[in-house]
Amino acid sequence: IDDVVKIQAFIRANKARDDYKTLINAENPPMAVVRKFVHLLDHSDQDFQEELELMRLREEVVTNIRSNQQLENDLNLMDIKIGLLVKNKITLQEVVSHSKKLTKKNKGQLSDMMMMNKQRGGLKALSKEKRVKLEAYQHLFYLLQTNPTYLAKLIFQMPQNKSTKFMDSVIFTLYNYASNQREEYLLLKLFKTALQEEIKSKVDQMKEIVTGNPTVIKMVVSFHRGARGQNALRQILAPVVKEIMDDKTLNIKTDPVDIYKGWVNQMESQTGEASKLPYDVTPEQAMTHEEVRTRLEASIKHMKSITDKFLSAIIVSVDKIPYGMRFISKVLKDTLQEKFPDSTEDELLKIVGNLLYYRYMNPAIVAPDAFDIIEVSAGGQLTTEQRRNLGSVAKMLQHAASNKMFLGDNAHLNPINEYLSSSHQKFRSEILSACDVPSLEDKFNVDQYSDLVTVTKPVIYISIGEIINTHTLLLDHQDAIAPEHNDPIHELLTDLGDVPTVESLIGENPLPPDDPNKELMGKTEVSLTLTNKFDVPGEANTEMDAKTLLLNTKRLIVDVIRFQPGETLTEILDSTASPEQEAEYQRAMQRRAIRDAKTPEKMKQVKPVVDDSLTLQGKKDKIKSNLQRLAELGKVHPENRYQDLINDIAKDIRNQRRYRQRRKAELVKLQQTNSGLNSKTTFYNMQIDSYNQYIKTCMDNLASKGNNKLQLSRKPGDNKAKKSKQVAQKYTAARLKEKGVLISIDDLQPNQYKNAIFEISPSETVGVFDVKAKFMGVHLETVSLEYQDLLQLQYEGVAVMKLFDKATVNVNLLIFLLNKKFYGK
Repeated sequence: IDDVVKIQAFIRANKARDDYKTLINAENPPMAVVRKFVHLLDHSDQDFQEELELMRLREEVVTNIRSNQQLENDLNLMDIKIGLLVKNKITLQEVVSHSKKLTKKNKGQLSDMMMMNKQRGGLKALSKEKRVKLEAYQHLFYLLQTNPTYLAKLIFQMPQNKSTKFMDSVIFTLYNYASNQREEYLLLKLFKTALQEEIKSKVDQMKEIVTGNPTVIKMVVSFHRGARGQNALRQILAPVVKEIMDDKTLNIKTDPVDIYKGWVNQMESQTGEASKLPYDVTPEQAMTHEEVRTRLEASIKHMKSITDKFLSAIIVSVDKIPYGMRFISKVLKDTLQEKFPDSTEDELLKIVGNLLYYRYMNPAIVAPDAFDIIEVSAGGQLTTEQRRNLGSVAKMLQHAASNKMFLGDNAHLNPINEYLSSSHQKFRSEILSACDVPSLEDKFNVDQYSDLVTVTKPVIYISIGEIINTHTLLLDHQDAIAPEHNDPIHELLTDLGDVPTVESLIGENPLPPDDPNKELMGKTEVSLTLTNKFDVPGEANTEMDAKTLLLNTKRLIVDVIRFQPGETLTEILDSTASPEQEAEYQRAMQRRAIRDAKTPEKMKQVKPVVDDSLTLQGKKDKIKSNLQRLAELGKVHPENRYQDLINDIAKDIRNQRRYRQRRKAELVKLQQTNSGLNSKTTFYNMQIDSYNQYIKTCMDNLASKGNNKLQLSRKPGDNKAKKSKQVAQKYTAARLKEKGVLISIDDLQPNQYKNAIFEISPSETVGVFDVKAKFMGVHLETVSLEYQDLLQLQYEGVAVMKLFDKATVNVNLLIFLLNKKFYGK
């Protein structure tokens, strides 16, 4: 008996597999096959659990992104403040004041602000007036999210600096940073519409896309270099960037004058004697030296070798470039071709190459630490040599991508031009491959978002300030973005009325305009569950949307075909249901009612009108009247027994399966994104610790000096500092001339140099020296000399500088002297 059971199970499994293949592949799947799999359209407990987890993760990701952006902005400001502190431009107290903002509580505060106090009478308060206002905003943001035309036009009604800020906050918020497939589809649709609008109305010449700073291009690149795109850039570039950074001997210089100055600096620093060679030379003069030519040749060889590695990494990784970047590249190419029909393919590909390489990848090569391509510990940074090497390779790749040769002032690089031409051909094929992508509709299979499949309503997390800002902008520009008087957005703006204050939306008493709490209130976040005001079909609605009617009818058919057999829909509708079938149907409807009652509020669908209290026969009668109406609208065809509707239901079943697979993939992706964001938060917190430690050290130093107010923060020129224990060094101008440190003094004859005295002493600030000038025993002037500034001049190849606006000194030999006398080097 066991063997018989196994054989039967095997046969059933094979039959089910064959039936499913028929459902997927057949042009007109039979009714019997569709009936067998129609239960897959039901939402299971697992569906609801996964959807709830998705919603939780999306909220967490959005909160983390906002929190990290705030932390990053504060840290950048702290960098600047510490830099100014070190340069004695601001006081320590100002830095300490800013550091108090830099707490690890930011993230927690943001999370707390996501939940508004319903008792205060704010936007989510339990009153009819507030409910109407909330719904009006939910209707408005649904329309903005699903119809890209409004925002695409609004962007270009504002000055560019304002539109960039608006995009960075409101637009990415409106699409939840594309944290799911639906929102990514809608965001890319907006990018496409806005780019087409920008090219149509703002671009007069193709080159403006390259020479200007197009708003949409900037936004697309910014978005795709964010949390999602960074991972792609890391995969493509990290191995080769790391290889360059790990090669400590690599030193790429391609400017003959730089190579010449580096060579002279090296000789002077090693010998301590002034070089007999001139300091300022032209590239042609530099190239007359054998040593310069040898070093240049070696640099070019290294540069070609490394550029090849980068080029190979980029070309083999086309599939790793985010779909959105590739899709917008295709839109850019097609839209430009449409506006400029006489343009050649080469011209178009150069512009697309500028987007894909120069704007998207190049900054990540030049500054891999800033774009998370490599891990840099808090307080760590790239060396100047590493940055220069990466910059040289980035410039080569940029020339190769745009097919730009080295000419004129760069004539010494002519040998590279042939290499650039061959590299451009490789880039060209890579750009063409990148533009070869499916359409948005094919990629995201938008049919899967039909009412039969989607479980949850869209939710966005937006600050009160962003709501008010968007409302204000729409009112200011409503005639430009919607010139037709019957456009639905006018009705929604009328529903909302005047722009409310921050306090009224939160439920607080009015505050004075300059009250700092006002800005904090504006950052309070709410979740809006988006709904479509114009999708409320009913029996009495004479203009019932054909699409909604079709969805209603499909849902009714799904309920009927489960319980009544038949080869075609017509046959089922024309036959009478048996009492047993009617009873089975009633039991199923009761189970559905129980399940619906348990469904979380957030996940209840805005369903088309389908009355489950109807009998099986009642639903069949309803289907018949709907089919008659749909046939009049040309949506269904009675002559093929409504097989096109059955095919549509089969497609929904297939899409439901795809949707579930994608949801699982989305959960994994969101978990990875969240993990990456948490790592970034940890890194920022380490930086905060590092800055706090620095400030504590400054404070300790301040305390240890007792009443001496002249710590790191004292202003330049304040001369009451304690004398350093290090001995000041005195030299006559004649002695410094002998050492090669001094070159000349304006308006002073060399025979007078013995009467000029220079006294160099370390100041209270580490790395800063006071230089006093005396003539015939009379003190003339004191200047502060920063050792760090001298090293920067040396790095930049500046060989000579002015002191007191009169004395010309040799930078390399002055550094040599300071090292020897004060640093023991």
